[in-house]
Parts: sequence; C-alpha cells; structure tokens
Amino acid sequence: MTTTSTPRSTLAPSGLTLGVDTSTAVCVGLARGGEVLATLRVDDPRAHAEQLMPLIEDLCRQQGITLSELDEVAVGVGPGPYTGLRVGVVTGRVLAHLAGLEPRPVCSLDVLATQWAIGADAPGGQFIVCTDARRHELYWARYDAAGKRLDGPHVSAPDTLPQDLPVGGPGCAARGLTSAPGAPEQLDAGALAAHWTSLPDVGLEPLYLRDPDATVPTTRKATLTTARIRLPRQVG
Repeated sequence: MTTTSTPRSTLAPSGLTLGVDTSTAVCVGLARGGEVLATLRVDDPRAHAEQLMPLIEDLCRQQGITLSELDEVAVGVGPGPYTGLRVGVVTGRVLAHLAGLEPRPVCSLDVLATQWAIGADAPGGQFIVCTDARRHELYWARYDAAGKRLDGPHVSAPDTLPQDLPVGGPGCAARGLTSAPGAPEQLDAGALAAHWTSLPDVGLEPLYLRDPDATVPTTRKATLTTARIRLPRQVG
C-alpha cells in the first residue's frame, strides 16, 4: 500500500515551527525557518500520554517562547503503534487549533528519509527507511536519492524488504538489521519542524497500517453460568 500525498507550497518556512512526533518515541522539536533550534525526546515507548505535554513545555521554556508565539505546528502521523501515535496526532491537532493554526501532517518515515538524504553520508541512490512495528515486523518505505518517497509505507516482516538497497532507521536495531553508514538512528522532530514544507501532505488520519492490538469484543461473554434453581417444597 502506498499512501496518497499532496505536494505543498515551495515557499520555505519563515516562522517558528513546533514539530511533534510519537511514532517511535516521544519527540518534539523547534525550528525557525529551515534552522533547527532544539530537539527533546523521551525514549520510553509507553509514556507518550504522560510525557508529551511536559516535554513541549520544557522545550518552550528552554527557548524562551510561549505556545502562542508559534507560527506552525508540524505533526508526524506515522506509521506507528496505535496508542502512542494517536497521542501525538491528537496533541498536535489540539495545539494547532488553540493557536488558530492549521496542523501540518507528514509521514514520519519521510522525516527520517530527509534526515538521511541531507546528511553527510547520504546514500546517493535509492534507499529504505524503517521503524519498529512490533509483532516481529517493520514499517518501511522506499525513497530516491533526494528523499522522495517512491513506494510505501508498508508493514511487513524484515525479510520482505528489498535486498539490494541500503536500509536505515530505528527499526534496524530493533529487528536485527545492519544499518547503512550515515543512516539516522532516531527521528529528529527538529528536522520535522524545519523541513515539513518540502514533505508531502499525507492528511491528518494516523497511518496505523493495521488494526490495533486491543480490540472491542464482537461477541458478548457470559458472566454467569446457567444453573437449575430448585425451590424448596412447600409444606402444608
């Protein structure tokens, strides 16, 4: 499956942008125009709800700004695990709404691809980026040398990835793959904030790619066993 995307304006960002992504860890970043100012992250995969807003507040406090000063809010919409990803997307949407802004959604794998493509050890040709999807699987997509997504995102077992292309991203260490030199090991929400205008708009619907681990039961479970009740025989 390849998600549809919409090209954005070619204008470079000029204001203050907050980047929020919880597809892999709790990660927030701040950029002014195309310059990354700061990035903070918490690597606890089960602390998204508790850590995200305090992390955003810490970031703003360290940079001496308030949320009302933001010009844009860029949000990574995955792919990622259901609960953690949902926390980041909802928080980003709420912050944008409160500031009177339109949230700017991007595919989280596109951010990783951009980090690699603009780095000192860029692949120079097509490459794969991946993140951990749990259940012994990976979220992944294929990109050209400039970081433009050609295929994906997908979710599948590691042995289904194209074997003739360099691969990188947080999923490599999690699933025993050898990461190519220069590949990003973590998603940088500062890069998300700085480069969202060059990434396609994939819409605000989170990219779960599969059903959540916890589902609502489709059948009613009996809580009482059926038993025959015998009334005492009346006397007289």
